[in-house]
Amino acid sequence: MQNSLNRDSKDLVNRSNKPLVIKIGGAILEKSEALADLLKVIALLKNQAIVIVHGGGCVVDEMLSQAGFTTEKKHGLRITPKEQMPIITGALAGSVNKAIVATAASLKMQAVGLSLCDGEMVSCQLSEKDLGMVGEPSPHNSKLLDTLLSANFLPIVSSIGSLENGELVNVNADDAAVAICQLLNAELLLLTDVNGVKDASGEYITSLSKTQANVLIEQGVISGGMTAKVNAALHAANQLRRSIAVASWQSPEQIINLLNGENIGTCIEAI
Repeated sequence: MQNSLNRDSKDLVNRSNKPLVIKIGGAILEKSEALADLLKVIALLKNQAIVIVHGGGCVVDEMLSQAGFTTEKKHGLRITPKEQMPIITGALAGSVNKAIVATAASLKMQAVGLSLCDGEMVSCQLSEKDLGMVGEPSPHNSKLLDTLLSANFLPIVSSIGSLENGELVNVNADDAAVAICQLLNAELLLLTDVNGVKDASGEYITSLSKTQANVLIEQGVISGGMTAKVNAALHAANQLRRSIAVASWQSPEQIINLLNGENIGTCIEAI
């Protein structure tokens, strides 16, 4: 695969010359080889500005369990009691973020670990969905990311933000990626452990409109974490007026195809 990637990356033509925001989370963070494979592909894209935004629910669940806490979710979204925030912050902005940075560093990449509140990149308001210390993110100041990207650094951003009063909040990583995407007017790729969204018969959907998505959510075909992912992608598609890809991290070479203008995974369409 390496020779093929080297050859293809030399011919890479980003159809928009925009930065690319890649959201990762879930199982890839438990599989060091899969994370390294993704970063190796990113390392090949020398002329492409890339920002990684990550969650890490699996690590958070494990650390909360070790501390004697239980995890509750509502419509696929984590409920975050205030007393759990120190652990969640340590898991996402600490353990997970630095593990990704260290893996990138082992591949001789200039990675920088950040949170949403660094450089006032993203502002947050407390969610109205009764989820505890969960923030709704909005793009705010791109100066830090612009500076890092212009110097060829790879920003790796955890989904921990802060309120105006300085309190830390947990942000859904898909929503965090959308906010960073809006901040940079970037392309967005949401990576998951499956190659897109499935229909009622279990087949992958090549493109998905808001109307189709709402029907599948009502039917329970799209459920759990995928509901949040699809809703975030629809929001991003409408805000940016272009389609958003939901694809698998198990085939990281697809990133090159995406930047060459090909459709990968499920294409979430703007209205």
